[in-house]
Amino acid sequence: GDNVQQSPSALSLHEGTNPALRCYFSTSMKSVQWFRQIPRGSLISLFFLAPGTKEIGRLKSTFDSKERYSTLHISGAQLEDSGTYFCAAFRKSRCSQKA
Repeated sequence: GDNVQQSPSALSLHEGTNPALRCYFSTSMKSVQWFRQIPRGSLISLFFLAPGTKEIGRLKSTFDSKERYSTLHISGAQLEDSGTYFCAAFRKSRCSQKA
């Protein structure tokens, strides 16, 4: 099956720093989604993007389909950014759900 790897697997956030997380895909993908799970909480969708760049507030995500990776940048990290980050990749542009 398709393989997705995140790097680094764990990251200690320090306030005011600009950390970055990266996902690598074993095959070519059409879109990628980034999530953050707050401690003992639900998953929050941060980005859903096709190849290119999106920026929301202090968060920026880039997706390079040719090089098969996506990066999540956090600008000026704050305590509220703590949590577990996940990425998901899709081979199709839209996720269709069967009834």
